[in-house]
Amino acid sequence: MPKQHAFEYVAGTTPTTAGDSLAIIYGNDATLRRWAIETLVGDGDWTQFDGETTRWKDLKDDLATASLFDFDAGDKRTLAVRSADKFVSNHRTELEKYVAAPGDSTRFVIELDSLASNTRLYKAANKDHLLVYCGNNTDTKQGVTAATRRKFLTGYIASRHQVKLAAGAADALVEMLGEEIGMLDTEIAKLALYVDVGGKIEEPLVRDVVAGWQGKTVWQITDAIASGDAAEALKQLDKLFTGGQKAIALLPQISWSLRRLGMATTIIEQRERTGRPWQFEDILSLASIRRPAEIQSAKKQLQSMGRPRAIQLLGWLLDADLRLKGTHSAEGRDRFLLEQLVLRLARSS
Repeated sequence: MPKQHAFEYVAGTTPTTAGDSLAIIYGNDATLRRWAIETLVGDGDWTQFDGETTRWKDLKDDLATASLFDFDAGDKRTLAVRSADKFVSNHRTELEKYVAAPGDSTRFVIELDSLASNTRLYKAANKDHLLVYCGNNTDTKQGVTAATRRKFLTGYIASRHQVKLAAGAADALVEMLGEEIGMLDTEIAKLALYVDVGGKIEEPLVRDVVAGWQGKTVWQITDAIASGDAAEALKQLDKLFTGGQKAIALLPQISWSLRRLGMATTIIEQRERTGRPWQFEDILSLASIRRPAEIQSAKKQLQSMGRPRAIQLLGWLLDADLRLKGTHSAEGRDRFLLEQLVLRLARSS
């Protein structure tokens, strides 16, 4: 069975009978992984094992033993190894043999943060079993685009909370909060309290409610960064962390305006290298800065920041995004990374 994305699998837009004996659920979004497992298991019982400590010998007998209470194939019990990256690494040979010829007594689910497509495990699951990708990063090759994410938010998640969600509202949520589905689901649940059951959440409501003091604080951080006031930027960042915000959600908000400044600076550099004339307003418009108040603010920020820092913005922000989703994704390291980024961005020119 070819790989599916959780946006489709969880929403039920691609029905399948695969996964009766074995399923691999993988990707960086923990909420999507959990929903995919729950979709597979349904109302049935399932036993979880910790992938950090579980060994193959702890599982092999259970995998070969049917439950006394399973009266039909649809009721077979499920054994799931959660956070199984270490488990797979330690027992790859045994797993490859099992995946090639899984038993009929139980359903075996392996949940991973990542799985390379060139492994035997991936290829076997992609051919004969259920393989569900649960990544949230925009990647057209993996089936994650702005359109597929928007459809999932306005369809599946909105219906979970008995509301309708406008496309513009969905895009605004991603813009302000990032791509983590759990965070987006939580915010839509909060927004649902502002409308009647079956009512529609529009973009203005999202910007008023979700931004609020948080949006003001993010603006203060970016303004402090542009002016080189690292102490003030860190002070405001601490407020957001104290308020329960996570680094993975804060980075896209902080990056949003800074990325546009970086784009504007890059365009200016390109124009100057080719000897083409330019006007500030035209450059800012190309970087999606068009409102009069935004234009004046962007001019002031670029002048305060200086060309040497501004030209490095895009590279610094991309580096932080990749590290936050990789080496610095753990709690504690994520905050350190964001504080380190703010210090780098706010240093005096």
